[in-house]
Amino acid sequence: MQTEICAVCEKPVKDCICCPECSHICSLDYGEEYCPVCFPEKNPDERFMRLALTEAQKAFLRDEVPVGAVLVKNNIVITSACNMRETENDPSAHAELTALRDGASLLKSWRLTDAVLYVTKEPCVMCAGAMVNARLGRVVYGCADEKGGAVNSLYRILSDKRLNHQVEVVSGVLADECAALLRDFFQKRR
Repeated sequence: MQTEICAVCEKPVKDCICCPECSHICSLDYGEEYCPVCFPEKNPDERFMRLALTEAQKAFLRDEVPVGAVLVKNNIVITSACNMRETENDPSAHAELTALRDGASLLKSWRLTDAVLYVTKEPCVMCAGAMVNARLGRVVYGCADEKGGAVNSLYRILSDKRLNHQVEVVSGVLADECAALLRDFFQKRR
């Protein structure tokens, strides 16, 4: 018999019942005659985007443009990062590039074909180019960047058939929350 795995905490269902991460989705309401049920997440992308938002909030507190990124493979977080351009005086210290670089190092491969990058804001030209070069499997972003977005807004680098690799794109995950954090940051600076 195959063991059912919880989509939230990735433990066997029988072990996730008392797990704090799963308490809001597990149910013991059916009485003792039935096994408790652990319902899968409606949208697992939201869970990882919330982690990216946590990274973006770290950037906000450091007076960096609040962008966060989380690299995931097989539903396991490999690494996370936030913008650090001001802190490191490095124009390439975008959250996406840092997550890709650290993830490739941890996975001991520059090819990230089975990985998903969650990022709070639509990636720029530099970051989109790095995703193509890393052979990233999928990118999920929160809010659009009308002034610098290179995925859907200004350019469509990740879907350009002239390039040697295309990246699957999902946009708009927790877009309002991602946009609100950026808006708050720029209002604070005025």
